[in-house]
Amino acid sequence: MNVSAVVLSFNSKRYIDKCVRSLVHCRDVTGLSLEILVIENGSVDGSVEILKALQQEVGAVLQVTYLPQNTGTTRSRNLALKKATGEAILVLDSDAYMNPQALVALLNYLKAQPQAGLVAPKLIYPSGKFQLSVDMFPTVGRKLQRLVALRELESREPPARPGPVDYAISACWLLSGQAVERTGLLDERIFYSPEDVDYCIRLWKAGYEVHYLPEVSVVHDAQEISRPKGLSINSFALRHAKGLAYLFFKHRYGLSLRGLHRRLNRSL
Repeated sequence: MNVSAVVLSFNSKRYIDKCVRSLVHCRDVTGLSLEILVIENGSVDGSVEILKALQQEVGAVLQVTYLPQNTGTTRSRNLALKKATGEAILVLDSDAYMNPQALVALLNYLKAQPQAGLVAPKLIYPSGKFQLSVDMFPTVGRKLQRLVALRELESREPPARPGPVDYAISACWLLSGQAVERTGLLDERIFYSPEDVDYCIRLWKAGYEVHYLPEVSVVHDAQEISRPKGLSINSFALRHAKGLAYLFFKHRYGLSLRGLHRRLNRSL
């Protein structure tokens, strides 16, 4: 198996059909051996019915695990990671749509850069606008900056050259199977975010690098379910804050990146 695609579905009626079909299209165009592992996290919006219809249509390439309730991003992704048989593992959000050019380029990059355990493409909104998807590891100050000025940050020029970055959001990752085997599964003590930051830190600790490939792009129709609307704070935002506090405690940093970078042998 060349690629195992891991996709989570939670109330993703607007996106899941397009996401799955984009992966099937990649398989058909590239000729790659590909399996699509979807974990359905207890949706109540019609996503289940869409996935069952897709299974009837596309056949065994699509394997769906139906869970009775939302178990978060880590536990559910780990269920799929345990089933994955691919040499490379594509972690893809249900609101992201893979294309053949990007998938082939990411695979070729991973093969050419064995020190890269993870490579991520440039993410763009459906409008074509750049999405801030790679960044320095978060600190308290950086998170506050992203909260109040994310759109301003995204208006700046994105990184132009491929190469190492601190972390990439997990909307679209291509991981080497060896890196996953060496690094382990996602930390299930984090329910929803920042499991992606934690995993990137652990990849660095395991001797791998996280890389960004801006030469190819993937559309991410971001749901941003953890971002508060106005002054309201939803349950996902609260869980994100809890996860962030856990991340800082676990990796012994929070206000500055100097110590963390030193421990990871990571220089900017």
